[in-house]
Amino acid sequence: MAATAPLCDFGWKAVDARLPGVDGRTSSILDHAGPRGLVVAFICNHCPYVKAVIARIVRDARDLAGAGVGFVAINSNDALTYPEDSFENMQRFSAEHALPFPYLYDEDQSVARTYGAVCTPDFFGFNAAGELQYRGRLDASRKEAVDQGLRRDLYEAMLEVARTGRGPAEQHVSIGCSIKWKSPS
Repeated sequence: MAATAPLCDFGWKAVDARLPGVDGRTSSILDHAGPRGLVVAFICNHCPYVKAVIARIVRDARDLAGAGVGFVAINSNDALTYPEDSFENMQRFSAEHALPFPYLYDEDQSVARTYGAVCTPDFFGFNAAGELQYRGRLDASRKEAVDQGLRRDLYEAMLEVARTGRGPAEQHVSIGCSIKWKSPS
């Protein structure tokens, strides 16, 4: 089911957590910040929206590293209901797409709840002070093939954040598959 993320809550402070990564290590979200900012992306393995844009997410993460912006991805989906999103499949997904950033597992979904993540992909862009400056889409492609010359919304916004510490006033919400929440016990 498609879901739409809310607009940016400018200034909201990034929250840290320690999560297991596909590399076999537990790491802190904020340890992956660059000197000029951090993108926290909620993704998963099975979502057609993520599958359609994963190569562009990889490209933008690599390009943003050159601008001093770190990148980390988190999978918060219920792997019991969606086995394709299991930790083992996260490891396969990371290797298959040569993810150049940490891919962390939020098994209890506490990080997704704290951040207010609602869909995959869902992007949170923070400045060097850890203040939210971007909550929007990767680009306008949704889950279709990308058109040549399509504006790189996340990339351009985070370059602005890296230069000025502030994100653009005009942002377009992300759309994707809803986070697959666990049933209440």
